Amino acid sequence: MTDVKIAIVGSGFAGLGLAIGLRERGVRDFVVLERAGEVGGTWRDNTYPGAACDVPSHLYSFSFAPNPDWSRSFSAQPEIQAYLQGCAGRFGVRPHLRLHHELTGARWDDGDARWHLETTGGRFRVRILVSATGALSDPSVPDLPGLDAFEGTAFHSARWDHDHDLTGERIAVIGTGASAIQFVPEIQPRAARLTVFQRTPPWVVPRWDRAFTPAERWLFRHVPATQRLARSGIYWARESYVLGFAYNPRYMAVAERLARRHLHRQVADPELRARLTPGYRIGCKRILISNDWYPALTRPNVDLVADAVVGVTARSVVTRSGDEIPVDTIIFGTGFHVTDIPAAARIRGRDGATLKEHWRGGMHAHRGSTVPGFPNLFLLVGPNTGLGHSSQVFMIEAQIAYVMDALRSFDERGADVVEVRPEAEAAWNDRIRTAMRSTVWNSGGCRSWYLDDRGRNTTLWPGFTFRFRRATERFDPGAYRFAAAGATSLGAVHEATHAG
Repeated sequence: MTDVKIAIVGSGFAGLGLAIGLRERGVRDFVVLERAGEVGGTWRDNTYPGAACDVPSHLYSFSFAPNPDWSRSFSAQPEIQAYLQGCAGRFGVRPHLRLHHELTGARWDDGDARWHLETTGGRFRVRILVSATGALSDPSVPDLPGLDAFEGTAFHSARWDHDHDLTGERIAVIGTGASAIQFVPEIQPRAARLTVFQRTPPWVVPRWDRAFTPAERWLFRHVPATQRLARSGIYWARESYVLGFAYNPRYMAVAERLARRHLHRQVADPELRARLTPGYRIGCKRILISNDWYPALTRPNVDLVADAVVGVTARSVVTRSGDEIPVDTIIFGTGFHVTDIPAAARIRGRDGATLKEHWRGGMHAHRGSTVPGFPNLFLLVGPNTGLGHSSQVFMIEAQIAYVMDALRSFDERGADVVEVRPEAEAAWNDRIRTAMRSTVWNSGGCRSWYLDDRGRNTTLWPGFTFRFRRATERFDPGAYRFAAAGATSLGAVHEATHAG
């Protein structure tokens, strides 16, 4: 059993960002538990052909670690992964990494006021547990009858089989989300036949991507203010989208006209164009960016099937209408477990219930970070902290600031236990639900991965990101109870006496 003050689970942007913050504050008594053999999170795992970010590079990076050497407006996966690896080394995080340590169980013990962790690399007893696993870490594969008996090759885009040669194969791609629109154009030229199964067409707008010139990179490196200015411009341009997403969906009319024009310019066939035209308001599902998705679908060796897949045979995919399409390889572009994160089933709070059980009615957390009944637990990229328009790294940094200030407050009080008050968490989530009602995500007429199985949006932040940062820039001790180890009631010792 290894005793440590803080354990961070995950080494993507969130886990690395907090680890860097701790080191900058002089904290050394912590570990970063990573199930894989390297840092990077989703940018380590998603190595499919064409993988790239859909947020401009200057914004999709740590504010404290600008990279003047981005090669393009929108960075590809290898560059982002290299950036995260570089940050881990540059800021001294690597000695704290515990690679190949997958968290298999976490149990809170009131007796010693510690989390007891079981990992594939050993056991830990920790004072503070931080879950930084992210929403895009566990692929979601549909439970299709017959899939286990499929005689060809099948894999999810986030677990790409690079050893499998797709040349000359009949390929089925199930799903038309953000990953599929990137890898389909890449694999189309190699396929003998490529069948794309579309449940709901996405709205797609042009990708204004270009390479940075040597002169621009020189400026970013030698005149850092130019890169900060570029970042600020991108941030405020993206923030303007919130007016349509969260306040008045009619403002999305301009974006919809742009998307329709993009579709008409790239798809001449009216029948195919009709199948690719969404029947819901733009923004309801994630808006995708691509210049080669539509052209790929017009190629002679590509079929777009607007029908649900209901099963698999030994060598074919079966649709709801009863058609059987012969295939050699199935690639799932079906997203991730976002509203039902698997890590929640491994974390047990004070009453022995798992976080998954606590969230039976849907995910919820105070300021996206803390949950009643789970003392000394902080979530990064928690409920309602996701974005549909801007950089998730911005939200991660806001949450990191909140956690860092919480740790300061915790230590100043000499407390062993801190837990959010149920009434404070309920009030926060009531505000979220009220704000969410008028957003395009809830009223746009679509079913998206933002919504849980009850139709509640437990994923996105319903407003301007600067408002979230304002809400998390300081820890709010009045929303919490503090106690000493072994106290039978959190209210018995170290009550916070002022509101945050």
